[in-house]
Amino acid sequence: MNMYNKLFTVLLAVLAVVSSCQKLDIKPVNLLTDDQIFSSESGVNVYMAQVYRKLPIEDFTYRPTGRDNQPGFNLHHEWEHFWHAGAACGEMVGPWGGMDIGGGFGYWPYADIRAVNYFIETLPKYAANFTQDKIDQFTGEAYFLRAYYYFALAKRYGGVPIVEVVQKYPEQTIEELQVHRNTEEETWNFIGKDLDQAILLLSGTSAPERANKYVAAALKSRAMLYAGSIARYGSQNFISGDARTQGYVGIAPEKAADYFNQAIAAAKLLEGHYNLYTSNSDKVMNYVDAFLDEKSPENILVRNYSIPSRTAHSWDATFSPRWMTANALSRAYPTLEYVERFGLLDFNNPDGTPKRYSQLTDAFQGLEPRLRATVYFPGDILRTRTFDVQRGIYPAFSGTAAAEVAKLAASRSYLLSGDPNTMYNGKAIIGQTGISTAGDERTRTGFYVRKYIDYRRPQADVDLFTSTTHWIEFRYAEILLNRAEADIETGQAADALACLNKIRDRAGATPLTIADMTIDVVRNERSKELAFENHYWWDIRRWRIADVILNNARFQGIMPYYVFDEQKYIILKEPETFGRNYNFEKKFYYEPMPGGELGKNPNLYPNNPNY
Repeated sequence: MNMYNKLFTVLLAVLAVVSSCQKLDIKPVNLLTDDQIFSSESGVNVYMAQVYRKLPIEDFTYRPTGRDNQPGFNLHHEWEHFWHAGAACGEMVGPWGGMDIGGGFGYWPYADIRAVNYFIETLPKYAANFTQDKIDQFTGEAYFLRAYYYFALAKRYGGVPIVEVVQKYPEQTIEELQVHRNTEEETWNFIGKDLDQAILLLSGTSAPERANKYVAAALKSRAMLYAGSIARYGSQNFISGDARTQGYVGIAPEKAADYFNQAIAAAKLLEGHYNLYTSNSDKVMNYVDAFLDEKSPENILVRNYSIPSRTAHSWDATFSPRWMTANALSRAYPTLEYVERFGLLDFNNPDGTPKRYSQLTDAFQGLEPRLRATVYFPGDILRTRTFDVQRGIYPAFSGTAAAEVAKLAASRSYLLSGDPNTMYNGKAIIGQTGISTAGDERTRTGFYVRKYIDYRRPQADVDLFTSTTHWIEFRYAEILLNRAEADIETGQAADALACLNKIRDRAGATPLTIADMTIDVVRNERSKELAFENHYWWDIRRWRIADVILNNARFQGIMPYYVFDEQKYIILKEPETFGRNYNFEKKFYYEPMPGGELGKNPNLYPNNPNY
């Protein structure tokens, strides 16, 4: 075995071989040869563990901008991680966001693709060491893994070079290694073909972190839905350029229906094998627990975390205020625009004056359980502590809400503070979790993220990089939503209705009717259900509406105030206090081909339009 091939074998710890690798959080410590890897199932599992760990899953530790010239996936011990994408699209706001991530971070996982290709080529040489079932399993997993890497590339760049064999240098010339870019259509078709192979070869069961045929079908439903959207909407809203003329970006619109039908067929494969989580009769807590219960029948593919392997994350700490954690501060907050996807919040009387509330919880009665389980509202409780989201005090208040919000800040009679210990006649001006004039450790919108927050942990244990809640990469609700959207795109409204009502019933929402079955309703249902799971950023891109909804956009929050002379609360809708505006250029629908790669391989030209 030459040194080049040795360097491209998976580099993992021998200690990982002691088990069947149910967990994929193993740290590499040395090099293994082909004979060591392919002599046993344990050796193959070690190899696979590294490939799985490097999958471009946009999880708790994903940072779209990367850092220090490193890719944005699986960077541990980061403050700025997942919420960049959520804050870029208006689901939430943070100190960064907007188009900070518009150009991407140059993701280019061909070394990882090479590791998969090497596995596919090498495993047959050691076939005598395994049963045919095991060979099929391992090969099917490899096809799934390769498809996953290419999916991450295609949704960023469109067409990319398809490399199915192990490239060898110096056996091959530089010119042979400089592979031409494939068209976007060819790239999506290749992803579908690999997933078909995976579905054919894999069995229907696996460890939670590994692929089976239904995991492969889940990815196919997601990928083909994306391809169908590019064909339909990318043909309506695009920038012209050489890359488009030559097919490297864009798909002919007549291909859309076929992709959508492939998404539907893949989604239907999971029917009867996974179910929505319904273990708790309390609809709010049922939805909360759906993201925390490791045995949930809704989970299709998860990623696990642990403190010993240094893969623990900081979701609990960085999405809750310091008041609710041991030593951290919150960093991003749901917007009013997201919350009102469930229906407008009305804090005013018919004459426009603000309603008065004896306690803040009175303002949020009757909301959909799924919303209450996704977002923490003023007055909610976490680990025995109340979200006392108060922005300030009015000694007295008169007039309408609209007139008050329209005033310049200097002319408003309210009292604000950066310190929750500052008092006005014995009453705190802001709450411990309120909206401060100093720093960003408290909400800027009046809301906090609740999804994935582990309420069961003692407050003393909620510190940075101590969270081990699993990330659910595929769950059955998404598959139903993929199917419903593809249904609507192909005129199958009755099936879409059935899918959405399953989700809404679990969510505690009223059923929809066939008259409700429009593309806007289906998209809104998707945006509500999958909030803060890093889908919406990609959805508005594939729907080609990001340049419309993020056109000098500014997002809002709710600002609760205490009216001192009445001893009541009022709530005003106001701009979120980061004060950011959001713009999305059409060229951002595709990221630029990485500059360093263009320098190495001129066959990657032409670059994507307007880069």
